[in-house]
Amino acid sequence: MEPTYLNPKGLKHRSDTVVFNGVAYVSGVVPADNSVTITDQTRQALAQIDERLAAAGTDKSRLLSATIWMHDVNRDVAAFNEAWNSWLVAKREPARACVQATLQGGAQLEISVIAAMPSR
Repeated sequence: MEPTYLNPKGLKHRSDTVVFNGVAYVSGVVPADNSVTITDQTRQALAQIDERLAAAGTDKSRLLSATIWMHDVNRDVAAFNEAWNSWLVAKREPARACVQATLQGGAQLEISVIAAMPSR
């Protein structure tokens, strides 16, 4: 079985999502507008993740893992968790890591997820 590379913008350095062996790997997503609150930035990034998962043929109910990078974890994690928790599907919480990092483009957060594909 060959991997499927979903790269709608034709980027040379990465794909939005790679699907292989029943698993979708979604690359890091940053919010489009860094001038809004961390809660709104989180919602923007999660909406993009929903779109990428749908394009791959899966959804957030099948999340396995999430990695979140934040510019200031101690300051922003509570507001992030508010948006994150309302987005998650109940009883389908993925394994998760949340770490502090310097992010490109002035982003306050970046989120990458891994999700199972539906059985065929």
